[in-house]
Amino acid sequence: MPPNQIDTIYPCAFSKGYGIPSKQAWLLLKIFFIYRFISASLFVMLFFFRFGPYALGTHDGQLYQLTSLGYLGISLLNAPFIFRRLADYTHLAQLFIFTDILFIPVLMHASGGVTSGVGGLLAISIAAAGLLIGGRCALLFAALASLAVLTEQVYAMQTHTFDFRSLNYSGLLGISFFAIALISMILAHRVEQSASLAQRHAQTIVRLEELNRYIIQHLQSGIMIVDAQQFIVLSNHSAIRQLGIHDSPTHLADVSPMLQQAFLAWNQFPEQDFAIIQLQNAEDIKVRFSLLTVEDERLHLLMFEDIGLYNQRLQQSKLASLGRLTASIAHEIRNPLSAISHAGQLLSEASDLKAEDLRLTRIIQTHCQRVNNIIEDILKLSRRHASQKQRICLDQWLPTYVQEQNLLSPEYPQVFQCVFRRNDLNIYIDPGHLKQILDNLCANAIKYGQPELGNIILEVDCEANRPCIRVMDNGPGIDQEGVLHLFEPFFTTSRQGTGLGLYISRELAELNQAELSYAKYHEKSCFSVLLANADHVVIEI
Repeated sequence: MPPNQIDTIYPCAFSKGYGIPSKQAWLLLKIFFIYRFISASLFVMLFFFRFGPYALGTHDGQLYQLTSLGYLGISLLNAPFIFRRLADYTHLAQLFIFTDILFIPVLMHASGGVTSGVGGLLAISIAAAGLLIGGRCALLFAALASLAVLTEQVYAMQTHTFDFRSLNYSGLLGISFFAIALISMILAHRVEQSASLAQRHAQTIVRLEELNRYIIQHLQSGIMIVDAQQFIVLSNHSAIRQLGIHDSPTHLADVSPMLQQAFLAWNQFPEQDFAIIQLQNAEDIKVRFSLLTVEDERLHLLMFEDIGLYNQRLQQSKLASLGRLTASIAHEIRNPLSAISHAGQLLSEASDLKAEDLRLTRIIQTHCQRVNNIIEDILKLSRRHASQKQRICLDQWLPTYVQEQNLLSPEYPQVFQCVFRRNDLNIYIDPGHLKQILDNLCANAIKYGQPELGNIILEVDCEANRPCIRVMDNGPGIDQEGVLHLFEPFFTTSRQGTGLGLYISRELAELNQAELSYAKYHEKSCFSVLLANADHVVIEI
């Protein structure tokens, strides 16, 4: 059942599309019960205490007495069923209308017929039927009420009880019933349309509020909204994380006195709309202030940005420009390098070449190849495309990757082993970039990690609520001096290496909001890739 139909009642069996909100329907039924109780009580009181002009029960007092008491008794018996909702709404509403159509004509007959004016009360009942039940059923009740009045009139004519001229009043009364039923149907239909439109608008507003709340909470930038008394109205997860606090603070002073001072200084000098604050156990944070006016309420927006992240973006911009420059230089170097390599190869094929000269040509070929490898790595770096991030389940992706790596390492069959310390971890990264990062780490592990001493382990774990992949080998590790320069370009401990593999891997990691680091782990040489959690993705702006 659709959400907008869960609390809707469909009381008319002949009009399936007509529905009334449950809360509104029961409220109308209670109001109609109160009206019936008051009118039934007046019928009894006016008859027994003789208030006002004596007209009620003038024709048949005993019939009026029994009918009025029965009418009041039925109303009282239905009270608990209405106010405690012990019975079905549709059955109760139909019972009320049917009893009105039955009892009011009898009271009318006992009071002198149509001319007594009691039959006019049926008009209220027909109008109530249009509101309580509605649809085509309102016309049905109008027809039944008209038939009841005409039946009473025909009976009076057969028994010569009243004047025949009252037949005209009965016809007009029946016509009025149908008119009231039609009007009530039209009004009820319009009310239904208005309620449906209001409900759709309310649902749209709720969805927009949820969407806005989701976007604000998952923004990469920290956002905090403060009122004029410095009480915090709203703060997202990024702001709490960047400020290094655990719970949502209530006042600006609870976050940092330095932040409060910067806020007060901005109020005095609005042109200085940003400040750099230092927090305990956190890096420097840049905060920008702006004014918000919402429904005549003065609020203040504070946007936090990590200085490290700002510097990282600046560095990426510089590296992009440097990449284009190095790509141009690499192309220019490759042309003379190709000529040198070709000349050295031709020289090595000379028949009268001495052994010492042949060794020199081999040196030329070796270094030409090394320079060419450097150029290839530089070109890969300069051709780096934007990250196409996807949601990846490590439980499925990593075992497949390890199986492929084992097939590519015939010298050490099944040397790579996959270990899961945590399952059901989902990451958010470009799968091509992740493969390139792990390819570099696995190649280094094969080359320097002494695979003959044991398996190279790819371990999945979780650190700081973020998925982590560790690549552990059995090598001697890297000394402290080497760790300081490990991810710098062209730093290598091998004569055959270019020193760009780890540098490119770290760049790719940062491009995907991941972190690549090196440290000893359980006495093993270990590279760790801390990845973005796909279940807690932030929106970049």
